[in-house]
Amino acid sequence: MQAIAVSRDLLALGLDAGTRVRIDGLPGQYIVRDKMARRWEKRIDIYMGEDIEAAREWGVREVTIHWRED
Repeated sequence: MQAIAVSRDLLALGLDAGTRVRIDGLPGQYIVRDKMARRWEKRIDIYMGEDIEAAREWGVREVTIHWRED
């Protein structure tokens, strides 16, 4: 599953549940599936399943995401 959670401030930019996004540095499209806690701003959380090593390797980094509002 290629899914992300977004901080609540990004909802106003059109990143509602079900929105498809591309993330620079990762293949394919991801779908917004969840919202993060209110304390986070300008963030996404990428679901990497049970692959802990991939998550650690990816770490915390700045990325550019692309989506199109309908």
